[in-house]
Amino acid sequence: MAPPLSRGSCREAGLDTDELHRIVPELTAWLEPGAEPDRPHPWCAGAVVLAGRGRTVALHEAVGWAVRYAAYDAHADRGVELPRERWVPARPDTVFDLASVTKLFTAVAAVQQIDRGTLRLDEPVASYAPELTAAAVHGITLRHLLTHTSGLQPELPLYDEPDAAARAARLAAEPPLAPPGTQRIYSDLNLLLLQVALERATGHPVDRLIADGITTPLGMTGTRYNPPASWLPRIAATEDQRRPWGKLDRGMVHGAVHDENAHAMGGVAGHAGLFSTAWDLAVFCRAILDAAAGTDDAFLPPAAVALLLGTEGAAPLGFERDLPSLMGELAGRGAIGHSGFTGTSVVLDPATDTFLVLLTNSVHPVRSWREGSVPRACAATRLARAAGPPG
Repeated sequence: MAPPLSRGSCREAGLDTDELHRIVPELTAWLEPGAEPDRPHPWCAGAVVLAGRGRTVALHEAVGWAVRYAAYDAHADRGVELPRERWVPARPDTVFDLASVTKLFTAVAAVQQIDRGTLRLDEPVASYAPELTAAAVHGITLRHLLTHTSGLQPELPLYDEPDAAARAARLAAEPPLAPPGTQRIYSDLNLLLLQVALERATGHPVDRLIADGITTPLGMTGTRYNPPASWLPRIAATEDQRRPWGKLDRGMVHGAVHDENAHAMGGVAGHAGLFSTAWDLAVFCRAILDAAAGTDDAFLPPAAVALLLGTEGAAPLGFERDLPSLMGELAGRGAIGHSGFTGTSVVLDPATDTFLVLLTNSVHPVRSWREGSVPRACAATRLARAAGPPG
């Protein structure tokens, strides 16, 4: 395995100091309401940002609060703050609920199994899990799932079903809205079906596949599903999850997965459920970049990373590519990444060998306060300018 990451200066990383050091002040401004009428609330309560190039992490800072609110007052549209002495500051090692960034780990686990011959990318999903009856009828393949071209709707209220058997039956019977392969519809259901196929083909649950194939080999000790109670002081709170803005009545969610379907599934799901730190995610990003560069002893072989990143005109598997709303000015040269509903994101740019991790609790105290993705794009643009043109 390649040498680990280390902290260093912008000069050591080959990054412009002035541009990179603008990220934290700009991010800090999003912790408060804006002067504009259309920004009456903070974008997030707290954040951790990490940026680097090569093996050097040149920026790793925390701002704001990991825990600030006890509840949300819908009538007044305000957060009910905890007593000031109970506010918990965000720290560089704060653990965040990754939400849909989890999808990247499920995608990598699938690519590892494709590389081993356990799965085949263009094989019908139902050949691994015959109980997926709708996928069988419509010919949905693993590639359709990993590129969000299955035609399935974005989500289903599986949390409304009474038990695991009912959730599985509803998922299995859900037909696509469009013929597979004809249009891209981003859907959590794709990764839930992929989870079923992975587990049937390997005989192992998805959390074990991710631990054995990704987080343990990479030394990502702060990344897992269902974090233990001992981690709670380090975990950022998410939302006062109640109807009608939420889909379940759970109160302030802290230390448990925010996503309602993942919660109903016991905290382990292909589309959401992982918790992690900025440093661990930087290690993951660096491992992907090393594999893309063909580094000796990379954790993915060349054929597997070519599939994952979608080289030679093919769509990437699991990752988004060249998305300006997430990647700012890094978009356009093959940058890849993903965001999560709770306020998380990662961006990797093979062209400049840079990586950016932004972890926030932007649903704390409520999901409706956050608007858009501007802080993510702004941070990525600063990194793009700090890196300069690809060399």
